[in-house]
Amino acid sequence: MARYRILIKASAAREIEEISSLGDRRRIVDRIAALADDPRPRGCEKLSGRDIYRIRQGPYRILYSIHDEQLVVHVVRVGHRRDVYKG
Repeated sequence: MARYRILIKASAAREIEEISSLGDRRRIVDRIAALADDPRPRGCEKLSGRDIYRIRQGPYRILYSIHDEQLVVHVVRVGHRRDVYKG
């Protein structure tokens, strides 16, 4: 399988930087990097009514879209599960 390119929206990068725990932040970045090899890992779910997928990393959620024709994964949102789906 071809390797996907990872694009992170500027606001998602800020959301990652705002996570206080360095360990959580490192696990999230590792999880995002793993999407380059497998953009639909076990446990990912497509959100209903949108072309957005989500994966879980502890209490955090990573929301992203997949563009198979360009081999791109675009991370659009990262946040705690209580807040990430709002707005």
